[in-house]
Amino acid sequence: MAEVRIAVDVGGTFTDVVKLVPDTGELRFEKVATTPSEPTRGVLAAFDAAEAPLGEVSTFNHGSTLGLNSLLTRTGARVAVVATAGFRDVYLLGRTDRKAMYDLTYRKPEPLLRRRDTFEVVERCTFDGEVLTAFDERDARAVARRIAEGGYDAVAVAFLHAYANPEHERAMRRVLQEVAPQVEVTLSHELSREYREYERTSTAVLDAYIKPVMRTYLTALGHELADGGFTGRFLMSRSGGGAMTASAAAQQPVNLILSGPAGGVVGAAALSKLIGYENLITIDMGGTSLDASLVLDGEPVLHAGAQFEGMPINTTSLNIHTIGAGGGSVAHLDAAGALQVGPRSAGAAPGPAAYGRGGTEPTFTDAALVLGYMGSDSPLGGSLQLDHDLASKALQPIAHQLDMSLPALARGIVRISTTKIVGAVRAITVELGRDPKDFALLSFGGGGGLVAVDVARELNIPTVVVPPGQGAFSALGMLMADVQHDYSRTSVVALDATSPADLEVAFQQMEDQARVTLTEEGFAVGDQEMHRSVDVRYVGQEHAATVPYPGEGDGGVLTSITRDFRALHERLYGHVMDEPAEIATLRLRAVGVVDKPKLPACPVRTQGAPTPFGRRPVFLSGDEGEYYDLYTREALQGGDVVHGPAVIAEHTATTVLHRGDRLEVAALGELVIHVRVDDTGTSTDAATRVERANTDRKDAQ
Repeated sequence: MAEVRIAVDVGGTFTDVVKLVPDTGELRFEKVATTPSEPTRGVLAAFDAAEAPLGEVSTFNHGSTLGLNSLLTRTGARVAVVATAGFRDVYLLGRTDRKAMYDLTYRKPEPLLRRRDTFEVVERCTFDGEVLTAFDERDARAVARRIAEGGYDAVAVAFLHAYANPEHERAMRRVLQEVAPQVEVTLSHELSREYREYERTSTAVLDAYIKPVMRTYLTALGHELADGGFTGRFLMSRSGGGAMTASAAAQQPVNLILSGPAGGVVGAAALSKLIGYENLITIDMGGTSLDASLVLDGEPVLHAGAQFEGMPINTTSLNIHTIGAGGGSVAHLDAAGALQVGPRSAGAAPGPAAYGRGGTEPTFTDAALVLGYMGSDSPLGGSLQLDHDLASKALQPIAHQLDMSLPALARGIVRISTTKIVGAVRAITVELGRDPKDFALLSFGGGGGLVAVDVARELNIPTVVVPPGQGAFSALGMLMADVQHDYSRTSVVALDATSPADLEVAFQQMEDQARVTLTEEGFAVGDQEMHRSVDVRYVGQEHAATVPYPGEGDGGVLTSITRDFRALHERLYGHVMDEPAEIATLRLRAVGVVDKPKLPACPVRTQGAPTPFGRRPVFLSGDEGEYYDLYTREALQGGDVVHGPAVIAEHTATTVLHRGDRLEVAALGELVIHVRVDDTGTSTDAATRVERANTDRKDAQ
């Protein structure tokens, strides 16, 4: 019996599934509708769609937005906070900074609980872990009884300086387990051993808020999988890239909050090394949102200061910029009568009008169909036939209000979405000092190929790469993810006042803990990797830069750290200083290495050329339309060249290229599109230039 590996990525509109049979190289991509009311049913339907019997599956990688949706809809657990006496209001006060500096209507994000949900226990440790006030067990028991009587589902314990000495938090858990055993407990130090009390408390509250719903979901799904004969490894995609076991995810679900788009970025990093484009901008356009990220030198960019709606998450995550610009984004007129798209989405139920599932509001997908980018000739996922008449009917009311033709309105909807996506890419490149033209654009997700060439042309990006199975590429990326655990220890010490021996002791303690965890998860010593790094800053600075910890043969440890920090600081901020530097935090990434899927080579065409199966008008300007050649991606082979204007339809997505663009099919079946630009390196799209001029004129007024 052949080994089968499955990855299932549950999105807001579709659930994507990838089936890989390593022995034969079979790679199968499927889509099924997401089932928000019964999430386990949608996952099991994905197994059925891929024709993957549970008893034959050796590894199941899963990504879910269930925890994120609980936060978005504020339907998580009723949470209590237990803090050190005198520090009850740390969570509710937060920080005094303003992200929207000049917004007069700005209001702090609504917290997940009220002051009556916060409790104090007598105890206190100092910053270096010394016990200043002993843990008062009688006081703790009184608080635990109030929590038990208050009907709370979960409690977040966040004591002052618990990152340095966690014993009092552990003592509080023992009391809660005895007095209030029905309550889920989160200890802040188990999520983050770093300073900054508010950030650590916020992370614990977020974890506690989604822990009951995630534990219930993972337990129920695990039972259904076992009942179906599944005995393999069950992994969850995590926010920081990589994966974690389902049992670990149930214990620390905060690591799943931003995991939705992580699979695609991990897959992009792995693919970048195979195809020779190691610097990539990625855009993942799904049904509800678009996620933009970077791959630098073949590695995803990490971010240690992630937030959810202004609430800090003090765990490592991928640096992903998300906007509400998906295939289901709803077009509407704002209060001023101007056309807008998103961020609200039609979601999975009812979905875009063209799906024929009861939706009546106009969406990006409906506009793409009316514009001619999509058609009824290639059913999505092999079964979903788009209905042009329903899409036109949905667009008609707004077209009437604006006195526009349907093609003109559809063109406007697509153009607005494209402009928003360009802004998202600029946020992770231009605004951080990076030039987009130094990257290739990797486009995936069900809608990415519809806008990729336009986005690239607007930003002077010369090359667009469309990976195999673009519509379900995030799920494919999950199959490439190793199991990862992140550990950290705050230890603020001047570089010239420490010794490599002291640092070695601290790293060794983290590595010992990591090896125990990875061994329990079934990884042999030879499959365990430890990656060390340190956060370094100049004395007097608030934030630090992370540099790799030097290994043997790198010269003096402290000299190497200083050299690498100065180089990184200059790269990030454009200057270095003569001030002394200090270490703020030690970090360890522990990796359990899994077998990576080998993507099958694309068959090479030996004779002839690809032949279009038809033509379709696309209304890029005016209402007459220009005819685009239609190809199926499944019919393309290695070495094939397609010149625009053309539309490439495939099982899970569609790719559009315009006049002057040239597409080549490369070795692994990836589509490499060379984007047309004029002699000055700027867009020759007249409609784009006119729109930009109009925008500039309005801004000037």
